[in-house]
Parts: sequence; structure tokens; C-alpha cells
Amino acid sequence: MKNVLRELRGEAGLSQGALADRLGVSRQTVNALETGRYDPSLALAFTIARAFDRSIEDIFTPDE
Repeated sequence: MKNVLRELRGEAGLSQGALADRLGVSRQTVNALETGRYDPSLALAFTIARAFDRSIEDIFTPDE
């Protein structure tokens, strides 16, 4: 799954650690999400979308 999490985090001026704290996950999880090594659970995807005031579809797109 592709995502724009790194771009959104950068625009918000957040480090991976700061975003991880907001989401209640580890910094390693944020890194794995950004690099595409890990797809979020539905609950985490909703949490991320709320954190950036976006829809899930604005952040995550399925691989073609």
C-alpha cells in the first residue's frame, strides 16, 4: 500500500517520534509505515487520518 504519510508529517513539522507519540505507536512503526514495510490496521489508519484531518483515501492508496 502506498501512502503520503512522510509528506504529511513533514508539512506538519513533526518528527517520527512526535507523530508516534500522537498515534500511540513506536517510532519504528511510523518508519515502517512510511517506507511501506507495514500496512496499518484499520483502526490505526483511522487514527492517522484523524491526526491529519484527512480521509483514509487521501493518505493511503492500494498498490495497483
